Amino acid sequence: MGVKFAYWVPNVSGGLVVSKLPQRTDWTFEYNKELVQTAERVGFDYALSQARFFASYGADSQLEALTLTSALAAVTTRIKLISAIHPGFWHPGVIAKAVATVDHISQGRAAVNIVSGWFKGEFEGYGEPWLEHDERYHRSEEFIRVLKGMWTQEEFTFKGNYYTINQAPLKPKPVQKPHPEIFQGGNSKAARRMAARVSDWYFMNGGSIEDVAAQIQEIRQLAVEEGRDPNEIRFGLNGFIILRDTEEEAHATLRSIVENADKEAVEGFRQAVQQAGAASPEKQGMWANSKFEDLIQYNDGFKTRLIGTEDQIVERIAQYEAVGVDLFLCGFLHFTDELPVFGERIIPRVKALPSRRSQTDADRAVKVA
Repeated sequence: MGVKFAYWVPNVSGGLVVSKLPQRTDWTFEYNKELVQTAERVGFDYALSQARFFASYGADSQLEALTLTSALAAVTTRIKLISAIHPGFWHPGVIAKAVATVDHISQGRAAVNIVSGWFKGEFEGYGEPWLEHDERYHRSEEFIRVLKGMWTQEEFTFKGNYYTINQAPLKPKPVQKPHPEIFQGGNSKAARRMAARVSDWYFMNGGSIEDVAAQIQEIRQLAVEEGRDPNEIRFGLNGFIILRDTEEEAHATLRSIVENADKEAVEGFRQAVQQAGAASPEKQGMWANSKFEDLIQYNDGFKTRLIGTEDQIVERIAQYEAVGVDLFLCGFLHFTDELPVFGERIIPRVKALPSRRSQTDADRAVKVA
């Protein structure tokens, strides 16, 4: 099975659940250096560094994503390194140069995750305009078009609503051809249309197999309508991993996380993210259907239900792969202990399985069109 595995780099303090339960993890560079080397050794394909600038909901300390990625590139040899980037805080020409530099440092392992943003406080704090929901995605799409142009053309010119580039060169070009991989997330119509037009990867919040299959099919159909080959777009899914020897132990851990939730912080997060989604024309954002329990894990990771025994988690992953998921973005309660165990016990078993995709949804979408 060709499915890939990524993990959330814990470069932000507080862990990946908004809970008062102790978590064996750390945000420091030395810890993340050891963790990425472990992840590389046990078979992870990607590491995603988060983008956070202000304290929020337990994330009191943060290492900037692209800077950290550059440092991790120098101490690894195989794993691909994804930096989360917020348009609005960065100029795309500068990021094109910076990521090309990281691609040379890593010998072709740099990638970006373009994050349109939900945390209004950061934009206000830095004195940057806070755009309405769909405008943030329009800006992100222009940002991606500039990245691609700078990375692939000798001199690039672009005139958009947010960015202007005038015969700008970029040398050296990235090592990867045609360019480093571009990821994005989102759940709104604007996010899905953007993915259909310009992105290489679409990250989805955690969800049921049926919901995930529907998202994948919709984006592939949108790609066809845009005149793009839907097979060019690949799909990543967020999942919080609770691997235990018995199903009862795994669900007891989940209950403990929920029972020890920081209720005030979860409520603050809920208000911030649901305001962001409510600003979309269809009133549908990434967390529109998230319950209190779901919001304890920032990106609905519990919904994917990668919770149980080794056999149960392997089977669940295979079911998602069958409907089109190409990559699993994994989070853990105790990164120190649980990431290596997942790599040693789950990744080899999954990769040894045959694919369950008899005919991709992308093929069917092309035939329908």
